Amino acid sequence: MWKRLLTGGLLTSVGGFLLVWAIFPSTPINQAALDSLAPPDLVNGERVFWAAGCASCHAGEDATGTERLILTGGRSFETEFGTFRAPNISPDAAEGIGDWSLETFLTAMQHGRSPSGLPYYPAFPYTAYRLAETQDMVDLYGYLQSLPADPTPSPQHDLGFPFNLRLGVFLWQALYLERGYAVTAPLSAEAVAGRYLVEAMAHCGECHSPRTALGAVDYDNWLRGAANPSGQGRIPALTPDHLTWSKGDIAAYLNDGFTPSFDSAGGHMVDVIRNMAMLTPEDRAAIAQYLKELPAPAP
Repeated sequence: MWKRLLTGGLLTSVGGFLLVWAIFPSTPINQAALDSLAPPDLVNGERVFWAAGCASCHAGEDATGTERLILTGGRSFETEFGTFRAPNISPDAAEGIGDWSLETFLTAMQHGRSPSGLPYYPAFPYTAYRLAETQDMVDLYGYLQSLPADPTPSPQHDLGFPFNLRLGVFLWQALYLERGYAVTAPLSAEAVAGRYLVEAMAHCGECHSPRTALGAVDYDNWLRGAANPSGQGRIPALTPDHLTWSKGDIAAYLNDGFTPSFDSAGGHMVDVIRNMAMLTPEDRAAIAQYLKELPAPAP
């Protein structure tokens, strides 16, 4: 009997895998969709690099200065599903993404699919990057390929069963990948620019919003704070009823890390400030304006 049950379970699993594989194409982006795009603009690619926070996850833990451009990977991120580790995304052809085509890169960044066609875990914030303009992603691709290559192998995730089975991520993507902007209320032109930076690039909601039981961002509580995955304290809310700083105070904090009371940023926010400081004053002002215009939470 147990043999029949095991055989039935195996056949069901294989059948489900083949069904999902048939439903989800392995290359959602094709070359024909790229024909109208311009060649990579490395200046804009650098801006996108900092806005998207690539170095915060993929540079070495204690990297400073130009070392933050060596995207060796390795940083660990504790979650209730296990420990995720950032991969090497340097231009090394063997261990990084040096041999990736533009099509492969865009498929990963905006559709969460690996070169083999398997889904990436959403610890990689492709749910945010999918909102980005494709040309910005093209520019980012060009900039990443211009950075130093590093041969360090990518570390493995440490996930228990059943979260170590990537097949389930196909279904997760079917539920959550097509989500649009979190804030759809009318915004000023400056706040619209800030929304793009916050939601499509810097993916602030990944940390500052709570998550559902399946690990998706809870858009009903967008930027209203969340438990710290490390178990230490709480990540603060950014909605105007909690973040009462002026627009100028917010923009200044994103530049130098100092609060209006002269406290300083700590933890992972230190890396975020380093990224934000590389943007223009106009970008930081747009982010601040977006936060000031966030709709008030429902009672």
